[in-house]
Amino acid sequence: MKKPSVTSFLITLLLSAAVCAHGTAEIDGTPVKVGEKYFMLPVKTENNDGGGLVPAATNILPSCPLGITQTRLPNQRGIPVSFRYTETIDRDYVTTDTSINIEFMSEIWPVCSEFSKLWAVDDSSSAIIIGGKHESPNSEFKIQNVTVEEHTYKLTTSYGTVGTTPPQLLVTNDESKTLVVQFVKADDDATKATSRVEKLGLRMFPFY
Repeated sequence: MKKPSVTSFLITLLLSAAVCAHGTAEIDGTPVKVGEKYFMLPVKTENNDGGGLVPAATNILPSCPLGITQTRLPNQRGIPVSFRYTETIDRDYVTTDTSINIEFMSEIWPVCSEFSKLWAVDDSSSAIIIGGKHESPNSEFKIQNVTVEEHTYKLTTSYGTVGTTPPQLLVTNDESKTLVVQFVKADDDATKATSRVEKLGLRMFPFY
């Protein structure tokens, strides 16, 4: 029987180390799963009031594609998102520092329906918008750990870190503007008590 080469052994060892280097995005120790719905909640800081994330028109004309902004009221959770890997990876949970797509999950989508609900970076303005494509580099995001609180994260792209100039999400290298988020499962009992104001906002989200 042919013995494995030293080179093959080293490659296997390096690949194993790379896998172990990736952590798991979590909610209080529970892994965030691929394809399930989560609210991505900004952590309240001195520079951020913590409003949830929604698609919204950021230009008068043209209004499409919609940008991604924070809600005006800090207690509103916004619209849930789901995650999937940009490449075929046999894992049902989301690992940090791995390329993923982010997609809004809502049956209410009154305008700009010709665009996908995938997040993307607008090359011209650095704004975070919808209308991304699964295999496009500007639709690739990574979830990375931060140390603000336990189970808090930031989003990075090949263009830079996702931040906010309230209420607009955009790519920035200014650390003071970094968007720090936590995840909450969208079908938890606590998320089902949606207020009348929040429901109205979801119906009219382009003008949030």
